[in-house]
Amino acid sequence: MRLAELTGVETFQIVDVPRPEPSVGEVLVEVSACGVCASELDPWTGRAPIDFPARLGHEVSGTVVGFGPTCPGADLAREHDRGFGVGEPVAVWTTTSGYADFVTAPAAYCRPLGDVPVDLGLLEPIACAANAVELADVRLGDDVLIIGAGFMGALVQQLVQLRGARQVIVVDRRADVLGLAARLGATRTVDGSREPVAEVVGALTGGRGADITFEVTGVQDGLDLIGEVTRMSGKVVLVGYHQGENRSLPLGFWNWMAYDLRNAHFREVSTIMRGMDVAGRLLAAGRLDLSALVSHRFDLDDIAAAFAAAVSKPDGFVKAVVTMR
Repeated sequence: MRLAELTGVETFQIVDVPRPEPSVGEVLVEVSACGVCASELDPWTGRAPIDFPARLGHEVSGTVVGFGPTCPGADLAREHDRGFGVGEPVAVWTTTSGYADFVTAPAAYCRPLGDVPVDLGLLEPIACAANAVELADVRLGDDVLIIGAGFMGALVQQLVQLRGARQVIVVDRRADVLGLAARLGATRTVDGSREPVAEVVGALTGGRGADITFEVTGVQDGLDLIGEVTRMSGKVVLVGYHQGENRSLPLGFWNWMAYDLRNAHFREVSTIMRGMDVAGRLLAAGRLDLSALVSHRFDLDDIAAAFAAAVSKPDGFVKAVVTMR
């Protein structure tokens, strides 16, 4: 089967490897799509050290084609309340090797997709956003600011709107994604390259500032804006993936402002899987829709172009996925 290996900075090689065999309690999945995650861009560009060759890819969706020794067929999967069998579409949580024709994973790390289109069944990133919004405990009538209108920002926005916020204000410097935020129902979008963000937020909130600010950019500029737009004792939720060079924070000011700082990154598998359960339920119910967010699709042979697009963000870019078939 084909598998993409990162063999150097901005260099992928498609290698031919044996198809993996599921072991005890595992499922064999034929991959349909694997989303390109922002966390993979620093290794791709060389901004974060990594040992080559590396096998990336963890936002997987596909079709069940087999089970390991203790899971001989669909009946046992259903018995374990996984709700899927051979031939059924699933989302998979895996930590590596998602850019391949097949993956194996514990049955407990797979979730059925039902009627959700398999290339839109990216439950893992939705889980991250859902867990972030639940951690923030958005309440009825809150004024919420989202800094960053890309893929994760759009997910956070949709989920915040389900929680009953009074205002959902979205800030970015890209007109195309701000247009998307408006179409998704943002109360107000703010172009940070043209408008005084703090003044706009102040006017919208009666001079108080946002009750909750989600930082979803993963860059220093997003962090710098927080203190200008968040009210005293407001919540600051870090969703952006901050890796590479160190960031600086005005910690004395944040301390004085009594910010409730919440790190929305989760490593416990149980939390991730619960988030995927929430994601699957929302997609199945039509309360969340990724059709406008998966903007660019690339064949596995063109995986380098997928990563390049995720870095350069051409006009209209929101999310790249790599498709196997």
